[in-house]
Amino acid sequence: MTRLQRLIRIAWVFCRYRLDTFLPLAELPAPLKIFFILAPWHLFPQPKLSRGDRLRLALEELGPVFVKFGQILSTRRDLLPDDMAESLRHLQDRVPPFPGAEAQAIIERSLGAPVTDCFAEFSQQPMASASVAQVHAATLPNGQQVVVKVIRPGIEKVIRQDLALMYLMAGLLERYWSEGPRLHPVEVVADYDSTIHDELDLQREAANASQLRRNFEGSSLIYIPAIDWDYTRNDVLVMERIHGIPVADVNALNAAGVNLKVLAEKGVEIFFTQVFRDSFFHADMHPGNIFVDASNPQDPKYIAIDFGIVGTLAPDDQSYLARNLLAFFRRDYRQVAELHIQSGWVPPHTRVNEFEAAIRTVCEPIFEKPLKDISFGHFLLRLFQTARRFNMEVQPQLVLLQKTLLNVEGLGRQLYPDLDLWSTAQPFLEQWMRRRIGPSGMLKTLQSHLPAWIEQSPDMPQLVHDALLQLRNSGPTVQQNSDTLEQIKAQQASQDRRWRRTVAAAVLAGGAWLSVEHNLLALAAEVPLYGWGLLAAAAWLVARGGR
Repeated sequence: MTRLQRLIRIAWVFCRYRLDTFLPLAELPAPLKIFFILAPWHLFPQPKLSRGDRLRLALEELGPVFVKFGQILSTRRDLLPDDMAESLRHLQDRVPPFPGAEAQAIIERSLGAPVTDCFAEFSQQPMASASVAQVHAATLPNGQQVVVKVIRPGIEKVIRQDLALMYLMAGLLERYWSEGPRLHPVEVVADYDSTIHDELDLQREAANASQLRRNFEGSSLIYIPAIDWDYTRNDVLVMERIHGIPVADVNALNAAGVNLKVLAEKGVEIFFTQVFRDSFFHADMHPGNIFVDASNPQDPKYIAIDFGIVGTLAPDDQSYLARNLLAFFRRDYRQVAELHIQSGWVPPHTRVNEFEAAIRTVCEPIFEKPLKDISFGHFLLRLFQTARRFNMEVQPQLVLLQKTLLNVEGLGRQLYPDLDLWSTAQPFLEQWMRRRIGPSGMLKTLQSHLPAWIEQSPDMPQLVHDALLQLRNSGPTVQQNSDTLEQIKAQQASQDRRWRRTVAAAVLAGGAWLSVEHNLLALAAEVPLYGWGLLAAAAWLVARGGR
C-alpha cells in the first residue's frame, strides 16, 4: 500500500509538471506510444516554465532522494541538454529537520548509553538538516566541541522504494531510447545507488575523513576535522567542530580581507593534488560543504566537511587523463584522439583523422579566447556532444571526477571571476608527469616491483620450460613446432640484445641527467641501502638475461 501511494504521488508530480514532454515518444513501441498519447496528464496545462525549471521543481517536490539524484544528474552533460543541466545545478537540499528527541534516541541506541554519559552538553536543536542526515552540536567530557551527525530515521525504506522506480524507468530508457545503449542509464542509477548507500554508512564517511586528513596533514591548503572513533557508529558520527566562513559568503570573505585570488587558486591545487597525487578526492565539494579559515587573510585555508562521497582513479585512468589534459593544453589534437582510442573510451575502429578533426573543431574556437574566459564546463559539454557522434561510451569511473571539477571551477569563478583554471592546472600536471616517468618515478616503481620479481625468479625457468613444452605438443607436426621454437628463440635473442642496449642507454642518459640536474649524493641518501642493492641485482639480471 505504501509503494502504491508513493507511485501515485510520483505520477501526480509527473502530470503536474508535464514531464511526459521529455519522453522520446517517436522511439517507443506502438502500445506504449498509444498509452502515452491517451494518458490523463494531457488534461493538465503545461506550466509556463522552461523545461529545466519544470524538471528541477518536480524533483524538489518528490523529496530528498530525487533531489540528490538530480544533483548528480546535473553533472552528466552527456545525458542532458545544457539548459536542463544548468537548472538542476540550482537544486537545493533543504529538508525539514526531524525532532531532536528522536535524534537523541538514535544516538543513545547506537552508543548504548545516555547522551549525558557520552557528552557534557548535547543540543537537541539541529544545526543543519539534509536529505540523509542532520547535525547537532555537543561537547565531550574533556571540553572539546564536536558535532554529532545522525542518519535520518526511515530513510532507507524511502530510498529502496524510490530506487526501484528509478531502475524501472532507466531500464525502459535503455531498452527503447536510441541513445540508451551508449549512455547506460541503468548504470547511472546503479552509480547513484552505490553513492547514496555509501552516504548511509557513517563509519565509511569517518574512514574517508581520516584518510583525507592523513593525506593533508600539516598542509596549508586545507584542514580536515578529526573524527572521534569512540563515539562513531554506522548511523552516528562524532567529529571535531570547526569554525569558518562559508565559502559562498563572498561578502564576509571580503570583509575579513581574504585574498580571493589565492583562495581560488588553492581550490584548483587541492583538486589536482587529490586526484593525481593521492588518487583519493572529496567528490562533494559544493559550497555547503566548504568553509574558509581566515585567520591569515593573505594565506587562507579551506576547511572541508561531509565526506560521504569520495572518488578514486586507477593508475591507468590517472595517466590517460593527465596526458589528455596536457595534450589539450598544447593543442595536440592528434594525441588526444589516439589516447581516446588507446584507452578504449571510443571504439577501436574509430578513424583517428576524423576524430582528430572533430576535436579540433570543438577546441579551436574555445582556445582562441583568453584563458580566463574559457569555461571548462562548456568545454566538457562540447566535447561530450562531439564524442556522441563517435559512440564514445560513458566512463563511470570519471563521472565523480567531472562533477567535482565542475564544482571546483564554479566555486573558483565565484570567488575570483578571472580565475585561470587551465594555466593553474598545467604546471601541476607537467610536474606530476615528470615525477611519474622521470628517474625518481622509475626508481620508485623498481623498488615497488623488484622484491616480487626476485621472489618469482626461481620459478621462471620451469615456467618457460612448461610453456615451450606445451607449445611443442600443441602443434600439428614436430617440424613445424621446431621451426616455431627456433623463431621464438631468435626473436627472444634479438629482444634481449635490444633490451640490454635500451637499459644501457637509459642508465647513461639517467646518469648524465642526474649529474647535471641533481646532487647524486642527495639522491643516494634518499634511497634506502636495500633499494640500491636490489637495483644492482636487477641490473645484473638484465645484463645476464640473454644467456
